[in-house]
Amino acid sequence: MNAIAALSLADLPAAAAAPARLEGAVKRYGAVTALDGIDLEVRRGELLALLGPNGAGKTTAISLLLGLAWPTRGRAEIFGRAPRDIAARRRTGAMLQGAQLGGHARVEEMIALYSGYYPDPLPLTETLRLAGLEDAAKRPVAKLSGGQQQRLRFALAICGDPELLFLDEPTAGMDVEARRILWAAVRGLKQQGRSIVLTTHYLEEADALADRIVVIHHGRVIADGSPADIKRTVAQRRIRCVTSLNEGQIVNLPGVTRIERSGDRTDIVAAHPEAVLREMLRLDPELHDLEVTGARLEEAFLSLTQDSSAKEGA
Repeated sequence: MNAIAALSLADLPAAAAAPARLEGAVKRYGAVTALDGIDLEVRRGELLALLGPNGAGKTTAISLLLGLAWPTRGRAEIFGRAPRDIAARRRTGAMLQGAQLGGHARVEEMIALYSGYYPDPLPLTETLRLAGLEDAAKRPVAKLSGGQQQRLRFALAICGDPELLFLDEPTAGMDVEARRILWAAVRGLKQQGRSIVLTTHYLEEADALADRIVVIHHGRVIADGSPADIKRTVAQRRIRCVTSLNEGQIVNLPGVTRIERSGDRTDIVAAHPEAVLREMLRLDPELHDLEVTGARLEEAFLSLTQDSSAKEGA
């Protein structure tokens, strides 16, 4: 029977509630305010990337939603229930950064153990496939590499077939191929209608995967929108070209905020690209292979957090 159809009438309001929500959430640790009254809602079927500098409040927000900490003021809910409600927890999976793994069990044994906590878990073979652990199924956990341990944490997060999934820095320590496998698995879960909350320091990861991005800084939400919306918040654009001009000549042009060299190509981030290009072409008529694009998520993120810090200090 479908899980929603099996719910009692008393459970229907909870079933219709947002998968996760913070309302006016404040969290203080002594004199330190980690969250300063934030409102955050995770919508059904979306992948929400929660971004912010170290200490911004991302981990605290997830801790409140998972019931690992209590708000000083405000409210945290999972599917309309308290985060520690067993009915809510059975619909939730979490991959937390640095979570300790037992060393004596084999990979398949640990996944089977965790699967037993859920009423309708994924088949073991499916969990192993999604996490890219088929070849390591019988390996002792203590013998896993750092990247394989990350894949196991992912497997333990998804083995219960959760409707809501928290991924905290999921690809930290993974090589390029392992990241590709995990990205494909996450996209597949999202296509099945799962709601996913992702925190990551790899901004290209958030740009590639997220439907919506929320940026937190100093415990407050400073931006909320699609990746394209977030990138449109900055006027800067990126110029890529091949030029004989050196960095010293370019950096002094008005509006240039950053220069990056990669082989014979130069990437320039500038607030007024037309003016910069006119001056570069005047100085270097042989400039070629020119490409002008919008700001990357990295530029938008830095601009938003720097502006927030400036306002805090004003």
